[in-house]
Amino acid sequence: MINCIALDDEPMALEVIKLHASKVSFLDLKEVFRDPTQALDYLQQHPVDLIFLDINMPDLSGIDFARIILQKYMVIFTTAYSEYAVESYELNALDYLLKPIDFKRFMVAANKVLEHKRLRTSPGTSLSIEPNTPEPDTTRENFVLIKSGTQLHKIRIDDILFVESDGNYVNFVLQGYIQKLLARLSMPEVLDLLPNDLFCRIHKSYIVAFAKISTIEKHQLKIEKEWLPIGKIYREMFLQEVHKRWNSDT
Repeated sequence: MINCIALDDEPMALEVIKLHASKVSFLDLKEVFRDPTQALDYLQQHPVDLIFLDINMPDLSGIDFARIILQKYMVIFTTAYSEYAVESYELNALDYLLKPIDFKRFMVAANKVLEHKRLRTSPGTSLSIEPNTPEPDTTRENFVLIKSGTQLHKIRIDDILFVESDGNYVNFVLQGYIQKLLARLSMPEVLDLLPNDLFCRIHKSYIVAFAKISTIEKHQLKIEKEWLPIGKIYREMFLQEVHKRWNSDT
């Protein structure tokens, strides 16, 4: 049996998923949510294999939600818009369902989930690695190129302390630099730019480098002399990831 939840801000969309899931013998739809925070709280306390995840939600997009859960779950995106398809597959989503979702197409996606789970759990298969266990990347560059105004800056990844949102721009706060580096990027674009095993979003306005964190409290963390807030939506997943990383280093 595959335990699943659904997250969508539209009640009718959730009703469709509930109806379709009830017809699939190997799916057990445990809960449906309209609030991302409630969904995250549920994930902390219950075993879940699969998330049906709407992309267009007002407080937190499905794309950002998927980044928060760090590929710990199988994900099927649901949306009325096709332009997010490429980005969804870059996040290793198993499928991308366009609304209105008919049962035939839903069943195709469900069978993908069943096959994916079978391959992950079968002994001797090359796909038995959990999806959130990245293979070492020996070819990754140790720098990023950031355009600021008319200049293109080559920045060492290890120099980045954190990134803060500033309207339509972001500020890269760098170690050893007096000034911040201002770039016209969105926070999702920054997450795509930086290695996700080295950086994490902790707040709607902040992305931080794990290695630069010196102190963590319930609602804030410290990097060098700066105290940064930890947003409620991001807190539990962030703290889980920190414990996993820091414990593995000891």
